[in-house]
Amino acid sequence: MAQTLREQLRALPDFPENLPSFEPDQAPEEPGPLFLRWLDEAIAAGLRQPHAMSLATTDAAGRVSSRMLILKDLDADGWHFATSRTSRKASELDQQPRAAMNFFWADLGRQVRVAGAVTPLSAEASERDWQDRPGADGSPNPEWQLYALRPAEVEFWQGSHDRRHLRLRYVADGGRWRKGRPGREE
Repeated sequence: MAQTLREQLRALPDFPENLPSFEPDQAPEEPGPLFLRWLDEAIAAGLRQPHAMSLATTDAAGRVSSRMLILKDLDADGWHFATSRTSRKASELDQQPRAAMNFFWADLGRQVRVAGAVTPLSAEASERDWQDRPGADGSPNPEWQLYALRPAEVEFWQGSHDRRHLRLRYVADGGRWRKGRPGREE
């Protein structure tokens, strides 16, 4: 007997048997170091493109669009990504300079969501990023723009076989980070 799509989807496996542990109470006071640790663990596990993420933007009418990009860097300016100045995402960021990133490492049962304001970085930084791309031939690309998302919120999610997934959310609060478990007092 043929399964319905719903039945077929329900029968799919969730996560691998051995998932990493996560102790939210032992997390650092800022989200950057935890993200870098999780990224290092994804790299060490041999995951393909662990720096890949979904970037969601909106246009002036509030229509959402999402696409896959790669993280270029993480520093005091924010979480870096790049695109052509003539792309749809660049146009949307001109209209609404806010975005959300989502990193998902299925083999580790982990995801990280980052949301906040986006600012274009300097022409020099954009040119350096263009030149650092694999296959760069040395010719300039004035359409290339490097951006930084400065997070207002970062949420870490660790999957669990018993469906008691763990979440830890960091919220920017006056130049500091406040962290807590969603659904509990923060």
